Amino acid sequence: QPDIPLLLAQSFAKNFGLYGERCGTLSVKCHSRDEQDRVLSQLKLIIRPMYSSPPRHGSSIVKTVLNDADLTAQYHDECALMARRIGDMRTRLVEALYKVGSKHDWSHVTSQIGMFAFTGMSAPMCDELTNTYSIYLTRDGRISLAGLNEGNLEY
Repeated sequence: QPDIPLLLAQSFAKNFGLYGERCGTLSVKCHSRDEQDRVLSQLKLIIRPMYSSPPRHGSSIVKTVLNDADLTAQYHDECALMARRIGDMRTRLVEALYKVGSKHDWSHVTSQIGMFAFTGMSAPMCDELTNTYSIYLTRDGRISLAGLNEGNLEY
C-alpha cells in the first residue's frame, strides 16, 4: 500500500567488522517533499543529543569497499567463505551432539542461518554450560557459532 510509512535501519557493524563505530543507515520513504522535511527535522532532534559529530571512518571504510569493484568482489567472497564455514560448523556441531549420545532433535540448529544459533536450551542448562564448562551463551540459549572451530568443536 503506497501510504504505509516505511523505515529501514541497516547496521554495518557485523558485515564490515566495524563494531563500536556506529556505522549504518536509516532510510525513510516519504511521500512528499513536505513530509521529507518534517521527518528530517524530527530525526535531527532525536540524533543531536546522541552525538555531536558521528565518526566518519567507519562509513569511509564501507564507501571505499563498495566503490571499488575488486574490493567489493573480495568482500563478497569473504562473506561467502564465512557463511560456508559457519554452516559447516552448524552441521558438525549437530553431528557431534548426536555422536555423544544426544537424542534431542537438533535440526533447528542446522536449518537456521547466520552467526548465532538458538539452541532451545533452558536458562539452567545454559548456566551449567557456562559455570561448569566455560561455554558462554546467553541464558535464552543463543550461542555464537563464529567461535566454533576444529580445535574446540568437540569440547
